[in-house]
Amino acid sequence: MNTEEPLDFDDLGEALREGRALRPARGYRIRFAQDGLNFRDLDVADPVPLGRQILAAAGRDPHDGYSLFAILPSGDFEDVRLDEPFDLRERGAERFVAFQTDRDFKLTLNDHQLEWGKPAIGGVILYTLANIGEDEAVFLEVRGGEDRLIEPADLIDLTAPGIERFITAPRPPKTFEIIVNSRPREVDEKQVTFEQVVQLAFPGPHETNVVFR
Repeated sequence: MNTEEPLDFDDLGEALREGRALRPARGYRIRFAQDGLNFRDLDVADPVPLGRQILAAAGRDPHDGYSLFAILPSGDFEDVRLDEPFDLRERGAERFVAFQTDRDFKLTLNDHQLEWGKPAIGGVILYTLANIGEDEAVFLEVRGGEDRLIEPADLIDLTAPGIERFITAPRPPKTFEIIVNSRPREVDEKQVTFEQVVQLAFPGPHETNVVFR
């Protein structure tokens, strides 16, 4: 007979990373955020909770118009219904995001389906979800045109018709615009030498002792 006392809590993220089943516990630790990706630890009493139980554990009233999503290992967002059980271990989702809204906005990131509860999404959110290195960047796909580079500080409107599609790709080299002889020129470095400015203004070889004005 097993008389071992249950744990105070078992961490779902640790169980997933260790490839093991959840242990008997008084609580099961997940990660919860509202209206963004500022996650905090949250313990739920049931390893197969209802959506409303997750909200209640977070101190949110399920009757107040919340939408709840699980972030799956693939990166997709899955709608968690308030009255349907959600098997934490089987689905492999340790992060949950809630929005208090009457509308969800669909978008894709590298072909993964996401849903967002605000009419705009910050570039920093997309970079966090993409989990990419410094040499890569997020782009908004523009059909028939040049894809738009998204920086972490950008805010992207999601209210336009259709689904906004984001991708990641190598970050283009950064350039700087300077004015030479009243004309804009692009350079790769933040600082340029006098010789480089001369070459931009007067391309080609130059004779010695020439004075540029």
